[in-house]
Amino acid sequence: PYAKLNYQKHMKDAEQWIAPEKREEFASAKTKKDIYDAMQALEYEINTLYSSQGQTPFTTINFGLGTSWISREIQKAILKIRIKGLGKEHRTAIFPKLIFTLKRGLNLQPGDPNYDIKQLALECSTKRMYPDLLMYDKIKEITGSFKTPMGCRSFLQGWKDPETGKEVNSGRMNLGVVTVNLPRIALEAQGDKELFWQIFQEKMNICHTALKYRIARTKQAKPENAPLLYMYGAFGKRLKRTDSVDEVFKNSRATISLGYIGLYEVCTTFYGSNWEHNKEAHDFAVSIAKAMHELCAKWESEEGYHYSLYSTPAESLTDTFCQDDLKKFGRIEDVTDKEYYTNSFHYDVRKHPTPFEKLEFEEAFPYQAAGGFIHYCEYPNLRQNPKALEAVWDWAYDHVGYLGTNTAIDQCFKCGFKGEFEATARGFKCPQCGNHDPATCDVVKRTCGYLGNPQQRPMVHGRHEEIIHRVKHMSSSMIKSAAQFEQNRQFDCKESRAAINGDQI
Repeated sequence: PYAKLNYQKHMKDAEQWIAPEKREEFASAKTKKDIYDAMQALEYEINTLYSSQGQTPFTTINFGLGTSWISREIQKAILKIRIKGLGKEHRTAIFPKLIFTLKRGLNLQPGDPNYDIKQLALECSTKRMYPDLLMYDKIKEITGSFKTPMGCRSFLQGWKDPETGKEVNSGRMNLGVVTVNLPRIALEAQGDKELFWQIFQEKMNICHTALKYRIARTKQAKPENAPLLYMYGAFGKRLKRTDSVDEVFKNSRATISLGYIGLYEVCTTFYGSNWEHNKEAHDFAVSIAKAMHELCAKWESEEGYHYSLYSTPAESLTDTFCQDDLKKFGRIEDVTDKEYYTNSFHYDVRKHPTPFEKLEFEEAFPYQAAGGFIHYCEYPNLRQNPKALEAVWDWAYDHVGYLGTNTAIDQCFKCGFKGEFEATARGFKCPQCGNHDPATCDVVKRTCGYLGNPQQRPMVHGRHEEIIHRVKHMSSSMIKSAAQFEQNRQFDCKESRAAINGDQI
Protein backbone atom coordinates (compact mmCIF):
# COMPACT_ATOMS: atom_id res chain seq x y z
CA PRO A 1 0.00 0.00 0.00
CA TYR A 2 2.88 2.41 0.65
CA ALA A 3 4.39 1.80 -2.77
CA LYS A 4 0.98 2.61 -4.27
CA LEU A 5 1.07 5.96 -2.45
CA ASN A 6 4.50 6.63 -3.91
CA TYR A 7 3.22 5.76 -7.38
CA GLN A 8 0.30 8.18 -6.98
CA LYS A 9 2.70 10.92 -5.86
CA HIS A 10 4.92 10.34 -8.90
CA MET A 11 1.88 10.41 -11.20
CA LYS A 12 0.96 13.84 -9.85
CA ASP A 13 4.47 15.07 -10.59
CA ALA A 14 4.25 13.51 -14.05
CA GLU A 15 1.01 15.31 -14.79
CA GLN A 16 2.84 18.57 -14.22
CA TRP A 17 6.13 17.87 -15.98
CA ILE A 18 5.88 14.79 -18.25
CA ALA A 19 4.19 14.25 -21.63
CA PRO A 20 0.94 12.24 -21.27
CA GLU A 21 2.19 9.17 -23.14
CA LYS A 22 5.24 8.85 -20.82
CA ARG A 23 3.63 9.58 -17.46
CA GLU A 24 2.89 6.00 -16.47
CA GLU A 25 6.38 4.86 -17.47
CA PHE A 26 7.90 7.71 -15.43
CA ALA A 27 5.81 6.96 -12.31
CA SER A 28 6.50 3.22 -12.55
CA ALA A 29 10.27 3.72 -12.91
CA LYS A 30 10.34 6.10 -9.95
CA THR A 31 8.28 3.69 -7.81
CA LYS A 32 10.53 0.74 -8.70
CA LYS A 33 13.54 2.79 -7.55
CA ASP A 34 11.70 3.67 -4.31
CA ILE A 35 10.96 -0.02 -3.69
CA TYR A 36 14.57 -1.08 -4.28
CA ASP A 37 15.90 1.69 -2.03
CA ALA A 38 13.42 0.80 0.73
CA MET A 39 14.30 -2.91 0.65
CA GLN A 40 18.01 -2.09 0.64
CA ALA A 41 17.56 0.26 3.60
CA LEU A 42 15.72 -2.48 5.50
CA GLU A 43 18.54 -4.99 4.83
CA TYR A 44 21.21 -2.58 6.03
CA GLU A 45 19.25 -1.30 9.03
CA ILE A 46 18.68 -4.82 10.34
CA ASN A 47 22.36 -5.64 9.86
CA THR A 48 23.57 -2.53 11.68
CA LEU A 49 21.31 -2.91 14.72
CA TYR A 50 22.87 -4.76 17.65
CA SER A 51 21.76 -5.81 21.10
CA SER A 52 23.93 -5.14 24.14
CA GLN A 53 25.49 -8.58 23.50
CA GLY A 54 26.35 -7.72 19.89
CA GLN A 55 23.57 -9.76 18.30
CA THR A 56 21.67 -8.74 15.18
CA PRO A 57 17.86 -8.90 15.56
CA PHE A 58 16.50 -12.35 14.72
CA THR A 59 14.11 -11.43 11.92
CA THR A 60 12.37 -13.37 9.16
CA ILE A 61 10.78 -12.05 5.97
CA ASN A 62 8.24 -14.27 4.19
CA PHE A 63 7.24 -13.41 0.62
CA GLY A 64 6.34 -14.84 -2.78
CA LEU A 65 2.55 -14.82 -3.27
CA GLY A 66 1.96 -11.34 -4.73
CA THR A 67 1.15 -10.99 -8.44
CA SER A 68 0.64 -7.23 -8.92
CA TRP A 69 3.53 -5.36 -10.52
CA ILE A 70 4.30 -3.69 -7.19
CA SER A 71 4.33 -7.04 -5.35
CA ARG A 72 6.60 -8.51 -8.00
CA GLU A 73 9.01 -5.59 -7.72
CA ILE A 74 9.18 -5.98 -3.94
CA GLN A 75 9.97 -9.70 -4.30
CA LYS A 76 12.62 -9.07 -6.94
CA ALA A 77 14.21 -6.28 -4.90
CA ILE A 78 14.49 -8.48 -1.79
CA LEU A 79 16.28 -11.19 -3.80
CA LYS A 80 18.52 -8.88 -5.85
CA ILE A 81 19.71 -7.06 -2.73
CA ARG A 82 20.51 -10.34 -0.99
CA ILE A 83 22.36 -11.64 -4.06
CA LYS A 84 24.43 -8.42 -4.18
CA GLY A 85 25.60 -8.84 -0.58
CA LEU A 86 26.54 -6.39 2.15
CA GLY A 87 29.14 -3.65 1.79
CA LYS A 88 32.08 -3.40 -0.55
CA GLU A 89 33.07 -7.01 0.18
CA HIS A 90 29.56 -8.26 -0.66
CA ARG A 91 29.25 -10.38 2.48
CA THR A 92 26.30 -12.71 3.00
CA ALA A 93 23.63 -11.21 5.25
CA ILE A 94 22.67 -13.56 8.09
CA PHE A 95 19.47 -11.64 8.85
CA PRO A 96 16.76 -11.18 7.92
CA LYS A 97 16.09 -14.83 7.13
CA LEU A 98 14.29 -15.02 3.78
CA ILE A 99 11.47 -17.49 3.10
CA PHE A 100 10.01 -17.74 -0.40
CA THR A 101 6.68 -19.46 -1.04
CA LEU A 102 6.29 -21.79 -4.00
CA LYS A 103 2.74 -22.29 -5.26
CA ARG A 104 1.50 -24.40 -8.14
CA GLY A 105 0.03 -22.19 -10.84
CA LEU A 106 1.81 -19.10 -9.51
CA ASN A 107 5.56 -19.64 -9.75
CA LEU A 108 6.35 -23.38 -9.82
CA GLN A 109 6.47 -24.18 -13.54
CA PRO A 110 7.49 -22.37 -16.75
CA GLY A 111 4.55 -20.31 -17.93
CA ASP A 112 3.42 -19.45 -14.39
CA PRO A 113 3.17 -15.65 -13.92
CA ASN A 114 5.94 -15.48 -11.31
CA TYR A 115 8.20 -18.23 -12.65
CA ASP A 116 10.88 -15.59 -13.33
CA ILE A 117 10.93 -14.76 -9.61
CA LYS A 118 11.44 -18.44 -8.78
CA GLN A 119 14.52 -18.34 -11.05
CA LEU A 120 15.82 -15.35 -9.10
CA ALA A 121 15.17 -17.24 -5.84
CA LEU A 122 17.18 -20.18 -7.18
CA GLU A 123 20.10 -17.92 -8.02
CA CYS A 124 19.90 -16.37 -4.56
CA SER A 125 19.87 -19.78 -2.84
CA THR A 126 22.94 -20.95 -4.76
CA LYS A 127 24.84 -17.82 -3.74
CA ARG A 128 23.45 -16.95 -0.28
CA MET A 129 21.67 -20.17 0.90
CA TYR A 130 18.51 -18.16 1.54
CA PRO A 131 15.68 -18.07 0.68
CA ASP A 132 14.33 -21.19 2.32
CA LEU A 133 11.10 -22.47 0.79
CA LEU A 134 7.50 -22.89 1.86
CA MET A 135 5.46 -25.30 -0.27
CA TYR A 136 2.01 -23.70 -0.28
CA ASP A 137 -0.13 -26.82 -0.67
CA LYS A 138 1.85 -28.95 1.81
CA ILE A 139 1.78 -26.24 4.48
CA LYS A 140 -2.01 -26.14 4.15
CA GLU A 141 -2.17 -29.92 4.43
CA ILE A 142 0.16 -30.14 7.45
CA THR A 143 -0.93 -27.12 9.50
CA GLY A 144 -4.58 -26.76 8.46
CA SER A 145 -4.22 -23.55 6.44
CA PHE A 146 -1.48 -21.55 4.79
CA LYS A 147 0.68 -19.40 7.02
CA THR A 148 4.33 -18.50 7.35
CA PRO A 149 6.55 -19.52 10.28
CA MET A 150 7.40 -17.34 13.23
CA GLY A 151 11.17 -17.05 13.54
CA CYS A 152 12.91 -20.01 11.94
CA ARG A 153 10.29 -22.79 12.21
CA SER A 154 7.43 -22.21 14.65
CA PHE A 155 4.06 -22.68 12.92
CA LEU A 156 0.69 -21.62 14.22
CA GLN A 157 -2.14 -24.05 13.58
CA GLY A 158 -5.33 -23.11 11.77
CA TRP A 159 -7.60 -21.26 14.24
CA LYS A 160 -10.95 -19.48 13.89
CA ASP A 161 -12.02 -16.70 16.20
CA PRO A 162 -15.08 -18.06 18.07
CA GLU A 163 -16.61 -14.56 18.06
CA THR A 164 -16.40 -13.99 14.30
CA GLY A 165 -15.93 -17.46 12.82
CA LYS A 166 -13.03 -16.10 10.72
CA GLU A 167 -9.55 -17.61 10.56
CA VAL A 168 -6.87 -15.58 12.32
CA ASN A 169 -3.09 -15.80 12.08
CA SER A 170 -1.96 -12.20 12.50
CA GLY A 171 -1.40 -11.18 16.11
CA ARG A 172 -1.24 -14.72 17.49
CA MET A 173 1.79 -15.94 19.40
CA ASN A 174 3.68 -18.79 21.07
CA LEU A 175 4.07 -18.87 24.84
CA GLY A 176 7.28 -20.90 24.90
CA VAL A 177 8.85 -24.33 24.54
CA VAL A 178 9.95 -27.11 26.88
CA THR A 179 12.12 -29.76 25.22
CA VAL A 180 12.44 -33.42 26.18
CA ASN A 181 15.75 -35.33 25.91
CA LEU A 182 14.54 -38.45 24.06
CA PRO A 183 17.97 -40.15 23.83
CA ARG A 184 18.23 -40.17 27.64
CA ILE A 185 14.93 -42.06 27.89
CA ALA A 186 16.25 -44.66 25.44
CA LEU A 187 19.55 -44.99 27.31
CA GLU A 188 17.77 -45.43 30.63
CA ALA A 189 15.51 -48.09 29.10
CA GLN A 190 18.57 -50.17 28.07
CA GLY A 191 16.85 -51.82 25.11
CA ASP A 192 13.55 -52.53 26.91
CA LYS A 193 10.75 -50.87 24.92
CA GLU A 194 8.15 -51.39 27.62
CA LEU A 195 10.42 -49.57 30.06
CA PHE A 196 11.05 -46.90 27.43
CA TRP A 197 7.33 -46.08 27.23
CA GLN A 198 7.05 -46.01 31.04
CA ILE A 199 9.92 -43.52 31.37
CA PHE A 200 8.56 -41.61 28.37
CA GLN A 201 5.25 -41.07 30.16
CA GLU A 202 7.05 -39.87 33.31
CA LYS A 203 9.03 -37.33 31.27
CA MET A 204 5.88 -36.18 29.46
CA ASN A 205 4.23 -35.51 32.80
CA ILE A 206 7.23 -33.38 33.82
CA CYS A 207 7.10 -31.48 30.51
CA HIS A 208 3.37 -30.89 30.93
CA THR A 209 3.92 -29.48 34.42
CA ALA A 210 6.63 -27.16 33.08
CA LEU A 211 4.45 -26.00 30.20
CA LYS A 212 1.50 -25.31 32.51
CA TYR A 213 3.87 -23.26 34.68
CA ARG A 214 4.92 -21.22 31.63
CA ILE A 215 1.28 -20.49 30.81
CA ALA A 216 0.47 -19.51 34.39
CA ARG A 217 3.57 -17.32 34.67
CA THR A 218 2.84 -15.54 31.38
CA LYS A 219 -0.72 -14.83 32.47
CA GLN A 220 0.63 -12.85 35.43
CA ALA A 221 1.66 -10.07 33.06
CA LYS A 222 -0.40 -6.87 32.91
CA PRO A 223 -1.25 -5.15 29.60
CA GLU A 224 0.74 -2.11 30.71
CA ASN A 225 3.88 -4.26 31.11
CA ALA A 226 4.12 -4.46 27.30
CA PRO A 227 1.70 -1.90 25.87
CA LEU A 228 2.82 -2.35 22.25
CA LEU A 229 1.89 -6.01 22.44
CA TYR A 230 -1.26 -5.92 24.51
CA MET A 231 -2.72 -2.41 24.34
CA TYR A 232 -1.76 -1.10 20.88
CA GLY A 233 -2.65 -4.13 18.76
CA ALA A 234 0.55 -6.10 18.06
CA PHE A 235 -1.17 -9.19 19.50
CA GLY A 236 -4.29 -8.53 17.44
CA LYS A 237 -6.44 -7.04 20.20
CA ARG A 238 -6.37 -3.76 22.10
CA LEU A 239 -6.68 -4.58 25.79
CA LYS A 240 -7.36 -2.09 28.56
CA ARG A 241 -5.01 -1.72 31.51
CA THR A 242 -7.44 -3.67 33.69
CA ASP A 243 -7.97 -6.53 31.20
CA SER A 244 -6.41 -9.96 31.61
CA VAL A 245 -3.70 -10.81 29.09
CA ASP A 246 -5.34 -14.23 28.91
CA GLU A 247 -7.80 -12.65 26.46
CA VAL A 248 -5.22 -13.11 23.70
CA PHE A 249 -4.08 -16.57 24.91
CA LYS A 250 -7.21 -18.58 25.71
CA ASN A 251 -9.49 -20.66 23.45
CA SER A 252 -6.37 -22.09 21.71
CA ARG A 253 -5.48 -18.68 20.26
CA ALA A 254 -1.92 -18.94 21.58
CA THR A 255 0.31 -21.96 21.15
CA ILE A 256 2.55 -23.56 23.77
CA SER A 257 5.08 -26.10 22.52
CA LEU A 258 6.47 -29.45 23.53
CA GLY A 259 9.88 -29.81 21.91
CA TYR A 260 11.99 -32.91 21.29
CA ILE A 261 15.46 -33.88 20.13
CA GLY A 262 17.33 -37.00 19.04
CA LEU A 263 15.00 -39.48 17.34
CA TYR A 264 18.04 -40.80 15.45
CA GLU A 265 19.84 -41.64 18.70
CA VAL A 266 16.73 -43.26 20.18
CA CYS A 267 16.39 -45.69 17.29
CA THR A 268 20.16 -46.28 17.24
CA THR A 269 19.88 -47.46 20.84
CA PHE A 270 17.23 -50.02 19.87
CA TYR A 271 18.14 -50.92 16.27
CA GLY A 272 21.77 -49.97 15.66
CA SER A 273 23.19 -46.93 13.87
CA ASN A 274 22.12 -47.82 10.30
CA TRP A 275 18.40 -48.10 10.92
CA GLU A 276 17.11 -45.53 8.40
CA HIS A 277 16.01 -48.20 5.89
CA ASN A 278 14.53 -50.43 8.59
CA LYS A 279 10.74 -49.99 8.39
CA GLU A 280 10.18 -51.23 11.95
CA ALA A 281 12.68 -48.68 13.27
CA HIS A 282 11.20 -45.85 11.21
CA ASP A 283 7.69 -46.77 12.38
CA PHE A 284 8.94 -46.73 15.98
CA ALA A 285 10.37 -43.22 15.48
CA VAL A 286 7.08 -42.02 14.00
CA SER A 287 5.16 -43.66 16.88
CA ILE A 288 7.17 -41.59 19.38
CA ALA A 289 6.30 -38.37 17.56
CA LYS A 290 2.67 -39.50 17.30
CA ALA A 291 2.50 -40.25 21.04
CA MET A 292 3.76 -36.75 21.86
CA HIS A 293 1.31 -35.23 19.37
CA GLU A 294 -1.62 -37.12 20.92
CA LEU A 295 -0.63 -35.94 24.40
CA CYS A 296 -0.56 -32.35 23.13
CA ALA A 297 -4.07 -32.78 21.72
CA LYS A 298 -5.26 -34.24 25.04
CA TRP A 299 -3.78 -31.37 27.05
CA GLU A 300 -5.37 -28.83 24.70
CA SER A 301 -8.82 -30.40 25.03
CA GLU A 302 -8.52 -30.28 28.83
CA GLU A 303 -7.09 -26.77 29.21
CA GLY A 304 -8.03 -24.63 26.17
CA TYR A 305 -4.48 -23.69 25.14
CA HIS A 306 -3.05 -25.01 21.90
CA TYR A 307 -0.29 -27.44 22.83
CA SER A 308 1.77 -28.21 19.73
CA LEU A 309 4.64 -30.59 19.04
CA TYR A 310 7.74 -28.63 18.01
CA SER A 311 10.92 -29.96 16.38
CA THR A 312 13.34 -27.98 18.54
CA PRO A 313 16.19 -26.21 16.68
CA ALA A 314 18.52 -27.38 19.48
CA GLU A 315 21.12 -24.75 18.64
CA SER A 316 22.66 -25.32 22.07
CA LEU A 317 20.70 -28.32 23.39
CA THR A 318 22.43 -30.53 20.83
CA ASP A 319 25.51 -29.94 22.98
CA THR A 320 23.98 -29.55 26.45
CA PHE A 321 21.89 -32.73 26.46
CA CYS A 322 24.68 -34.81 24.94
CA GLN A 323 27.31 -33.53 27.37
CA ASP A 324 25.00 -34.32 30.30
CA ASP A 325 24.47 -37.84 29.00
CA LEU A 326 28.19 -38.32 28.35
CA LYS A 327 28.75 -37.72 32.06
CA LYS A 328 25.93 -40.04 33.08
CA PHE A 329 26.29 -42.91 30.58
CA GLY A 330 29.80 -42.55 29.16
CA ARG A 331 30.82 -42.76 25.50
CA ILE A 332 28.26 -44.86 23.65
CA GLU A 333 28.99 -45.53 19.99
CA ASP A 334 26.88 -43.46 17.58
CA VAL A 335 24.90 -41.97 20.46
CA THR A 336 27.01 -39.91 22.89
CA ASP A 337 30.46 -40.41 21.36
CA LYS A 338 29.61 -37.95 18.53
CA GLU A 339 29.37 -35.22 21.21
CA TYR A 340 26.13 -33.90 19.71
CA TYR A 341 22.56 -35.11 19.32
CA THR A 342 20.81 -35.10 15.94
CA ASN A 343 18.21 -32.40 15.51
CA SER A 344 14.60 -33.57 15.96
CA PHE A 345 13.62 -36.06 13.20
CA HIS A 346 16.54 -35.42 10.86
CA TYR A 347 18.51 -38.09 8.99
CA ASP A 348 21.95 -38.82 10.47
CA VAL A 349 24.15 -35.98 9.14
CA ARG A 350 27.15 -38.33 8.70
CA LYS A 351 25.40 -40.38 6.01
CA HIS A 352 24.89 -39.33 2.41
CA PRO A 353 21.47 -40.24 1.06
CA THR A 354 20.28 -38.42 -2.04
CA PRO A 355 18.09 -35.36 -1.38
CA PHE A 356 15.07 -37.48 -2.28
CA GLU A 357 15.95 -40.30 0.10
CA LYS A 358 16.55 -37.84 2.94
CA LEU A 359 13.29 -35.96 2.40
CA GLU A 360 11.31 -39.17 1.91
CA PHE A 361 12.66 -40.45 5.23
CA GLU A 362 11.70 -37.22 7.03
CA GLU A 363 8.40 -36.31 5.40
CA ALA A 364 6.14 -38.27 7.81
CA PHE A 365 7.22 -36.38 10.93
CA PRO A 366 5.84 -32.85 10.36
CA TYR A 367 2.30 -34.25 10.32
CA GLN A 368 2.83 -35.06 13.99
CA ALA A 369 5.11 -32.10 14.76
CA ALA A 370 3.16 -29.40 12.94
CA GLY A 371 4.06 -26.85 15.62
CA GLY A 372 7.56 -26.50 14.19
CA PHE A 373 9.72 -28.23 11.60
CA ILE A 374 12.20 -27.71 8.77
CA HIS A 375 14.03 -29.96 6.30
CA TYR A 376 17.30 -29.17 4.56
CA CYS A 377 19.70 -30.83 2.12
CA GLU A 378 23.47 -30.42 1.76
CA TYR A 379 24.99 -29.58 -1.61
CA PRO A 380 28.40 -28.74 -3.07
CA ASN A 381 28.80 -25.46 -4.96
CA LEU A 382 25.62 -24.97 -7.05
CA ARG A 383 26.31 -21.60 -8.63
CA GLN A 384 26.85 -23.05 -12.09
CA ASN A 385 23.95 -25.51 -11.78
CA PRO A 386 20.81 -23.83 -10.41
CA LYS A 387 18.71 -26.24 -12.51
CA ALA A 388 19.94 -29.12 -10.34
CA LEU A 389 18.58 -27.34 -7.28
CA GLU A 390 15.33 -26.62 -9.12
CA ALA A 391 14.89 -30.35 -9.79
CA VAL A 392 14.98 -30.99 -6.03
CA TRP A 393 12.64 -28.07 -5.29
CA ASP A 394 10.10 -29.30 -7.84
CA TRP A 395 10.13 -32.86 -6.50
CA ALA A 396 9.98 -31.64 -2.89
CA TYR A 397 6.86 -29.53 -3.56
CA ASP A 398 4.58 -32.55 -3.17
CA HIS A 399 6.52 -34.11 -0.29
CA VAL A 400 7.58 -31.55 2.33
CA GLY A 401 6.27 -28.20 3.53
CA TYR A 402 9.41 -26.29 4.46
CA LEU A 403 12.84 -26.76 2.88
CA GLY A 404 16.26 -25.17 3.31
CA THR A 405 19.31 -25.20 1.04
CA ASN A 406 22.81 -25.72 2.45
CA THR A 407 25.58 -25.05 -0.04
CA ALA A 408 29.18 -23.84 -0.09
CA ILE A 409 29.24 -20.02 -0.06
CA ASP A 410 32.28 -19.18 2.11
CA GLN A 411 34.58 -16.39 0.89
CA CYS A 412 38.20 -15.40 1.58
CA PHE A 413 38.95 -11.75 0.89
CA LYS A 414 42.72 -12.28 1.13
CA CYS A 415 43.17 -14.76 -1.72
CA GLY A 416 39.77 -14.56 -3.42
CA PHE A 417 38.71 -18.15 -2.69
CA LYS A 418 34.98 -18.91 -2.94
CA GLY A 419 33.60 -22.26 -1.86
CA GLU A 420 33.76 -24.32 1.33
CA PHE A 421 36.17 -23.49 4.13
CA GLU A 422 38.00 -26.32 5.87
CA ALA A 423 36.68 -27.31 9.30
CA THR A 424 39.20 -27.45 12.14
CA ALA A 425 38.95 -27.91 15.88
CA ARG A 426 39.29 -24.14 16.31
CA GLY A 427 36.86 -23.10 13.60
CA PHE A 428 37.00 -22.76 9.83
CA LYS A 429 39.93 -21.74 7.60
CA CYS A 430 40.43 -20.99 3.93
CA PRO A 431 41.68 -24.16 2.21
CA GLN A 432 43.72 -22.05 -0.21
CA CYS A 433 45.64 -19.67 2.07
CA GLY A 434 44.74 -20.77 5.61
CA ASN A 435 43.04 -17.48 6.49
CA HIS A 436 40.60 -17.65 9.44
CA ASP A 437 40.39 -13.97 10.40
CA PRO A 438 36.69 -12.92 10.49
CA ALA A 439 37.73 -9.45 9.35
CA THR A 440 39.00 -10.84 6.04
CA CYS A 441 36.76 -13.84 5.42
CA ASP A 442 33.06 -14.63 5.39
CA VAL A 443 32.04 -18.07 6.66
CA VAL A 444 28.32 -18.91 6.63
CA LYS A 445 26.83 -22.16 7.93
CA ARG A 446 23.30 -23.21 8.74
CA THR A 447 23.08 -23.49 12.50
CA CYS A 448 19.74 -25.21 12.04
CA GLY A 449 16.79 -23.03 11.08
CA TYR A 450 18.86 -19.86 10.84
CA LEU A 451 22.21 -19.27 9.21
CA GLY A 452 25.16 -18.32 11.38
CA ASN A 453 28.66 -16.90 11.01
CA PRO A 454 30.83 -19.15 13.23
CA GLN A 455 33.97 -17.06 12.75
CA GLN A 456 32.30 -13.99 14.21
CA ARG A 457 30.11 -15.79 16.77
CA PRO A 458 31.55 -19.26 17.54
CA MET A 459 28.98 -22.00 18.02
CA VAL A 460 28.79 -24.36 20.99
CA HIS A 461 31.06 -27.40 20.71
CA GLY A 462 28.30 -29.88 19.90
CA ARG A 463 26.83 -27.77 17.09
CA HIS A 464 30.33 -27.25 15.66
CA GLU A 465 30.88 -31.02 15.68
CA GLU A 466 27.51 -31.61 14.02
CA ILE A 467 28.33 -29.14 11.23
CA ILE A 468 31.76 -30.70 10.69
CA HIS A 469 30.17 -34.14 10.28
CA ARG A 470 27.61 -33.07 7.67
CA VAL A 471 28.11 -34.69 4.26
CA LYS A 472 26.69 -33.75 0.86
CA HIS A 473 23.43 -35.23 -0.38
CA MET A 474 24.24 -34.59 -4.03
CA SER A 475 27.50 -35.37 -5.85
CA SER A 476 28.90 -33.54 -8.87
CA SER A 477 27.68 -36.29 -11.23
CA MET A 478 24.21 -36.10 -9.72
CA ILE A 479 24.17 -32.31 -10.20
CA LYS A 480 25.13 -32.71 -13.86
CA SER A 481 22.39 -35.27 -14.41
CA ALA A 482 19.78 -33.14 -12.67
CA ALA A 483 20.75 -30.09 -14.70
CA GLN A 484 20.45 -31.99 -17.96
CA PHE A 485 16.99 -33.25 -17.11
CA GLU A 486 15.82 -29.86 -15.84
CA GLN A 487 16.84 -28.17 -19.09
CA ASN A 488 14.58 -30.54 -20.99
CA ARG A 489 11.58 -29.80 -18.73
CA GLN A 490 9.79 -32.81 -20.28
CA PHE A 491 10.24 -35.23 -17.39
CA ASP A 492 7.95 -36.12 -14.55
CA CYS A 493 9.05 -36.21 -10.91
CA LYS A 494 9.78 -39.95 -10.92
CA GLU A 495 12.15 -39.60 -13.87
CA SER A 496 14.05 -36.67 -12.34
CA ARG A 497 14.34 -38.50 -9.05
CA ALA A 498 15.64 -41.66 -10.70
CA ALA A 499 18.23 -39.64 -12.57
CA ILE A 500 19.54 -37.86 -9.51
CA ASN A 501 19.50 -41.07 -7.47
CA GLY A 502 21.99 -42.40 -9.99
CA ASP A 503 19.75 -45.01 -11.65
CA GLN A 504 20.44 -43.49 -15.09
CA ILE A 505 23.98 -42.15 -14.54
